[in-house]
Amino acid sequence: MVEPAPVVSLTGRRVLVTGGARGLGAAFVKALVEAGAQVAFGDVLVDEGLVLASQLSEAGHAAHFFALDLADPVSVDTFVAQGAAALGGIDALINNAAITNSGGRLSTELDVSTWDAVMNVNVRGVWLVSNAALPHLTQSGRGAIVNLASDTALWGAPKLLAYVASKGAVIAMTHALAREFGTRDVTVNAIAPGLTEVEATAYVPAERHAFYMQGRALTRAQMPEDVTGPVLFLLSDAARFVTGQLLPVNGGFVMN
Repeated sequence: MVEPAPVVSLTGRRVLVTGGARGLGAAFVKALVEAGAQVAFGDVLVDEGLVLASQLSEAGHAAHFFALDLADPVSVDTFVAQGAAALGGIDALINNAAITNSGGRLSTELDVSTWDAVMNVNVRGVWLVSNAALPHLTQSGRGAIVNLASDTALWGAPKLLAYVASKGAVIAMTHALAREFGTRDVTVNAIAPGLTEVEATAYVPAERHAFYMQGRALTRAQMPEDVTGPVLFLLSDAARFVTGQLLPVNGGFVMN
């Protein structure tokens, strides 16, 4: 059993999270409020997002949910504006939301519409949210962004091309945005989780889960709690001079 990650203090920090209604995104939202942060999160899964926000509010945490469709630029701008208004500003952003869609198909079996859908959410969406949040992050004076990449982009996972390519683009964007946003004292980093036990990976065949577990230096399943700690660290004051970096969080399946 995985023990909860040690809590980094983010007391008073105002954090925006995309894709926060369930899975790894929900784990980020819960870890953030437990660390003292105020959170606004968005998702296309409106019912699930509202339930989570209600549960957290009843527990005394500051969490606000807003509908978000990363494929729609207007929805992105609205979400960031709503989040900033609810929180009174934005100190940090977690670009977590993504779709897979291309799983199980070879490159030659992909169609253009699937490719474009994945890129619009996973790549263009990260760019749009980051740009919309930048004025607020700049005003914060301690702005920080963490992008969710994937270790599939580091080892070239087969039958997942559109997703792998999109996460490779997220890594490249992290480097470029770190240089651009650094002039405004905003840090931009990325983490590359391995295959994590969440709802979104329930479709993954058992043999792929076994492949990961056998290939890790830490030979067990990866849980959401394994990922939340590194993300909270990158949002904290302890990481104020860390930017443009990619941190694989996968139990040693891929090593730098």
